[in-house]
Amino acid sequence: MAKLLSCVLGPRLYKIYRERDSERAPSSVPGTPTSVTNPPSSSWDTYYQPRALEKHADSILALASVFWSISYYSSPFAFFYLYRKGIGRWTNPQYRQFITILEATHRNRSAENKRQLANYNFDFRSWPVDFHWEEPSSRKESRGGPSRWGVALLRPEPLHRGTADTFLNRVKKLPCQITSYLVAHTLGRRMLYPGSVYLLQKALMPVLLQGQARLVEDCNGRRAKLQACDGNEIDTMFVDRRGRAEPQGQKLVICCEGNAGFYEVGCVSTPLEAGYSVLGWNHPGFAGSTGVPFPQNEANAMDVVVQFAIHRLGFQPQDIIIYAWSIGGFTATWAAMSYPDISAVILDASFDDLVPLALKVMPDSWRGLVTRTVRQHLNLNNAEQLCRYQGPVLLIRRTKDEIITTTVPEDIMSNRGNDLLLKLLQHRYPRVMAEEGLQVVRQWLEASSQLEEASIYSRWEVEEDWCLSVLHSYQAEHGPEFPWSVGEDMSPEGRRQLALFLAQKHLHNFEATHCTPLPTQNFQMPWHL
Repeated sequence: MAKLLSCVLGPRLYKIYRERDSERAPSSVPGTPTSVTNPPSSSWDTYYQPRALEKHADSILALASVFWSISYYSSPFAFFYLYRKGIGRWTNPQYRQFITILEATHRNRSAENKRQLANYNFDFRSWPVDFHWEEPSSRKESRGGPSRWGVALLRPEPLHRGTADTFLNRVKKLPCQITSYLVAHTLGRRMLYPGSVYLLQKALMPVLLQGQARLVEDCNGRRAKLQACDGNEIDTMFVDRRGRAEPQGQKLVICCEGNAGFYEVGCVSTPLEAGYSVLGWNHPGFAGSTGVPFPQNEANAMDVVVQFAIHRLGFQPQDIIIYAWSIGGFTATWAAMSYPDISAVILDASFDDLVPLALKVMPDSWRGLVTRTVRQHLNLNNAEQLCRYQGPVLLIRRTKDEIITTTVPEDIMSNRGNDLLLKLLQHRYPRVMAEEGLQVVRQWLEASSQLEEASIYSRWEVEEDWCLSVLHSYQAEHGPEFPWSVGEDMSPEGRRQLALFLAQKHLHNFEATHCTPLPTQNFQMPWHL
């Protein structure tokens, strides 16, 4: 009877992974065809096949979940079908074996139990937590660590308090603040993170299951559940390449996906193909991760992901690279700001600030409401966070980007990646990026092809050896910490050369649209002295 109850209340089982050979070189990655000479068994062969009773019950319950209000009145029927569902699972030996392993893992989280459980893909809500933000070893090297309210974020500057900021004025602003809250928590959040919408996830479920199966079966990926300081559970996938001959396998690339991206089908494929160890994770509210993707929750999730990489997976911060696509730039720049010892940051198709992009898609009459809503509730201040990082940075600008341009894709100067580069260079090299340097970098950014870039670069006769010599000399004398005062006593021609040299080292163009997968040859480590 206890086993029957476990079958009734147990999670839905999606797939039983085929046998994996740990010694086999996982040459294929998501999206890469397998060998023709040794084809694996069809992926459908290992999908869990429910018995007729269970399949029928699942269909009924799925329909009932859509019409929840109706199901309230038909609860006796739902109970009847739940009973039939339990009987169907109880008579299925595969499900009984699965539920036995799951219960054993919850009682004893030994390595062997976890290894057996990893052979199943099931409703992630029933997966046991593998790493907790409060684990003693996880906060030893942190500077105080997060509280239960969350990690530290950079907040917008408060209004100057004076005679105008009276109690009466604050009462008058209350309706605007309530409106901003409602907009952010209804329409705003779903527009900014469409991947958190249930209907979209439901439509993508078959694709996500196939992508996850490829990561587990072909790349020997290991899934884990992490609990952040806000209680959200974060779904992660780790592919370990440290046992390979390639040196890049010793480096871990933590991937931060876009606003409709999932690690199952997202940007993790690029560093995987390049031979790196990879840790992918899903935003709060995406697929197996719980919660909602507001900036505080995003930063809390990123914090526990980095802690997991350091204290459970065993990577040193100097061996970790943060790679982000699109809106993932927020969590990437937060990690760079909060963990300054990480090796490098690569931002692909990212932006400096959310406000200009939000104003682009909303009516002009809503300008005040949009700005206030973003600043108070959805403040993705990538440039501000990135400027607090001292390490190597590479920005990848897509020359046909239709998402982070504020006018049309053909207007490359409206790409907010330009503003991200300019703010970074102006912070690190303020003397170089004075009037002459800023003007020539803007000219270079107007180039939409490699030929135009090379033409501008040669027009100003940039001597790279001289630029490197100047930078090395300054670093040797003053140290590596930014901002630098190099260029203070330099001629305008020298500042132009140095500004162009630095811009070319920090930004690479990729002639593609926003969602085109990044080829392996474009995934390069950032330049550093």
